[in-house]
Amino acid sequence: MWLREKIRRCASRLPRQALIAGFGSLLLAGCLQPVYGPLSAGGSVESELQAIQIDPISDRLGHYLGNELIFNLNGTGSHVPPKYRLKVVVFESVQTPLIDTVSGRASAATVVVNAIYILTPVGGDVPITKGTATVTASYDRNSQRFANLRAARDAEIRDAKALADQIRLRLATAFAAKG
Repeated sequence: MWLREKIRRCASRLPRQALIAGFGSLLLAGCLQPVYGPLSAGGSVESELQAIQIDPISDRLGHYLGNELIFNLNGTGSHVPPKYRLKVVVFESVQTPLIDTVSGRASAATVVVNAIYILTPVGGDVPITKGTATVTASYDRNSQRFANLRAARDAEIRDAKALADQIRLRLATAFAAKG
């Protein structure tokens, strides 16, 4: 009998709670703006991203990151006159968290990459946005030297792809916020 009473009380509260939750979501619906929607000043985030010229990035990791950024920002292959310049500086380190106690060699490694990026207009020096992105990729090591080199290079490539995705999302967010 007491179970029926509890079910009846909960059922009477449910419509009221659903109404409050629905009203709250309607209030918040006007606060959200899609990142890839049209900009208030006209145009779109995609067209702004396509107009970014990427400065050359040094080293092998910079080569991988530059190619990924070119593809992520303007994957169409069309030439768009640049309105913005993106300068990226990359710092890479390798950490070996696991050491084999028998051989004394590292059995795994982690490639940590930090990238500092600055987006400026082509004719100006005042940055539109800037920031730091950090990614890591782990790989297993063994006694074969060339296998370790290739695994480290694959980890660098994975880091470059993840960094390019992070930087693209942050640039798109900055354009959407600017409107």
